[in-house]
Amino acid sequence: MGKADLAALFALGAALFIAIGDVIHQRTAHDVTDDDLSAGRLFLRLLKDRVWWLGSLVAALGFGLQAAALGLGSVLLVQALLVTSLLFALPISARVAHRRVTRWEWTWAALLAASVVLIVTVGNPTAGQSRASLETWGLVAAVLGPLMVLAVIGAKLASGSRSAVLLAFVSGALWGVFAVLTKGVVDILADGVPDLLRAPELYLWALVGVAGTAWQQSSFHAGTLTASLPTMTVTEPIVGSVLGIVVLGETLRPGEAGLFVLIAAIAVMVVATAMLARGEAGDARVSTADARD
Repeated sequence: MGKADLAALFALGAALFIAIGDVIHQRTAHDVTDDDLSAGRLFLRLLKDRVWWLGSLVAALGFGLQAAALGLGSVLLVQALLVTSLLFALPISARVAHRRVTRWEWTWAALLAASVVLIVTVGNPTAGQSRASLETWGLVAAVLGPLMVLAVIGAKLASGSRSAVLLAFVSGALWGVFAVLTKGVVDILADGVPDLLRAPELYLWALVGVAGTAWQQSSFHAGTLTASLPTMTVTEPIVGSVLGIVVLGETLRPGEAGLFVLIAAIAVMVVATAMLARGEAGDARVSTADARD
């Protein structure tokens, strides 16, 4: 079994554990009744919740597998396969909530996962370098920072599923950055722990991980899993893949015919995310109609 095959296997295992952790986190965050909590205050409150820590432990196992996958394969490959976490999370969440996953959710979730996997298959990603300079990361912050600030402001002005989607974008973008930094941290770790402790990437990696977790909990608190997780699931691989290309020098080689397939897959991915985010509103309309009957 080659490195790419092992990376794919580890990525799928990571998707499963991260999905379980996300479901646990979403339920604990959504159970917090205070609506006016900031991301930081909500995060500090959840740190006192034992069930939330159980979800964190499970998610940590997933992040460990993700790190192993990134050590063997490209960011493009690993991040795209992590989108399958949505297919694990939907039935797990439904089982915990004692409901069935609707055909609507299954259809769009399958299209979402298939589109991202198709991007990897047709794109034929190749690995690049493992690390980037601090100057490069400064440029990344200058581009992503304002977008995330606008999303946070928009989330405060919105409510319900719209707020959850905007906060999920922030969390997903941070997790995309986290994935690229993870590849660098794993590369430095191969030279020994002393070198890792001297590397600035380690501390930036930890800061981004904490921020990504905090905004993730805020998104889970704002709406249902179908409102937040699809946006996170797509934003993370998109940001991670773009950074893999721009920052680490990874490449896609789709060919002339494959380029049209990539464009179509990206379009399906965006539409599927939007449809799943609307699932919360759709479920509410169905419940109201049933109550009237």
